[in-house]
Amino acid sequence: MRQALLKICQRHELAEMIYIRADGTLTKRRVRILAVGIDTFTAYCHLRHEKRTFKIERVLSVQRVVNRERQVI
Repeated sequence: MRQALLKICQRHELAEMIYIRADGTLTKRRVRILAVGIDTFTAYCHLRHEKRTFKIERVLSVQRVVNRERQVI
């Protein structure tokens, strides 16, 4: 998981992740990853509108956000 986070961070891409909170609740978050450490990473969380620190072990999935433009016909 750390490698996927590093790759997204290096490319300055927006990511969507499924994260399990300390109380066991699952959340879906859209984040901009700022830095990746050994056990944690820092990201701007669009759900909370602030910079947050997340534990890598609690990330269940992460993928970059791909924007598709719609064609006007």
